[in-house]
Amino acid sequence: MGYKILAINPGSTSTKIALYEDEKELFCETLNHPHKEIEKYAKVQEQFEMRKDVVLSCLRKHGFDVDQLSAVVGRGGMLPSVKSGAYIVNQQMLDRLINNPAMEHASNLGALIAYEIANLAGISAYIYDSVRVDELKPIARISGMPEITRASSSHALNTRAMAIKLAKKLGRKYSDMNFIVAHLGGGISLNVHERGQLVDVIPDDDGPFSPEGSGRVFCKDLINLCYSGKYDENTMLKKVRGNGGLKAYLNTKDAREVEEMILNGNEEAKLVYEAMAYQVAKGIGELATVVEGKVDAIILTGGVAYSEMLTSWIKKRVEFIAPVEIMPGENEMESLAFGTLRVLRGEEEARVYSEQ
Repeated sequence: MGYKILAINPGSTSTKIALYEDEKELFCETLNHPHKEIEKYAKVQEQFEMRKDVVLSCLRKHGFDVDQLSAVVGRGGMLPSVKSGAYIVNQQMLDRLINNPAMEHASNLGALIAYEIANLAGISAYIYDSVRVDELKPIARISGMPEITRASSSHALNTRAMAIKLAKKLGRKYSDMNFIVAHLGGGISLNVHERGQLVDVIPDDDGPFSPEGSGRVFCKDLINLCYSGKYDENTMLKKVRGNGGLKAYLNTKDAREVEEMILNGNEEAKLVYEAMAYQVAKGIGELATVVEGKVDAIILTGGVAYSEMLTSWIKKRVEFIAPVEIMPGENEMESLAFGTLRVLRGEEEARVYSEQ
């Protein structure tokens, strides 16, 4: 019998769960939480019991008993900066996520729900590649403004999983290779992996614009907008993330709709969409300098990587640096489960979370 792993990924209004037996997905479901239900809770942490019960109810619906599980893995939440890979969920981690998370976020519930279900089964709970993975070198933390320190913020879970998968496909070890990975989603982030460590990033608010994010804009002009008196703080935050990018220019954040505009002869849509590809390519070139041009492969992943139009524009500009691999999709559930599977097989060692 193979290892049975339950993966849990809480979002703002849903909890996605998936059950795997080794690499095989047995089922995957998105459990939606109505706004009226969510609004009952003042804090995200207070949703824990409700979401846990919904997950257990779904398992029962599929006729699955938690005693059959080998491990449970939750999406890693807003902890202080952590290393990449797996962590065993322990009391220190739970205390931090319940009482003092880095910020309120639905992902904080991942470890809590995983721990509770794992306890019922008498097994270990894990998180894998938390949203707070930070392995930046000291030189990468200098921003140019002493009051602001650069921190790691990128789609670590999916990008590391795709880099590990590609290394395996090439018959090599992830820890022996250098990758640049661009995650193309509602937000776009890029990172560079140097011999198994995520050493530098371009966050979604400091790089290419995206379907709904402005990306990097001129600081002086942004400051002028903030103090123009035309916009309040919330509106400006939405301009940066939520109402920026494709949505601001073309009134849609759906790349498929943009491509349809282009096919119908909309020249503005073509210019804006190609500009997004242009900026992604610039970001890839920027990160290539981190490893002095020694890049084994460039990976394009995320939901928007399904767009052949966009990826072809990016590829044309960057394939002189290294071969380009298109690995589309968010892949979050698979990434959680496969990372935990490597721990169970002894291919990786889980870290122990500590505040010290």
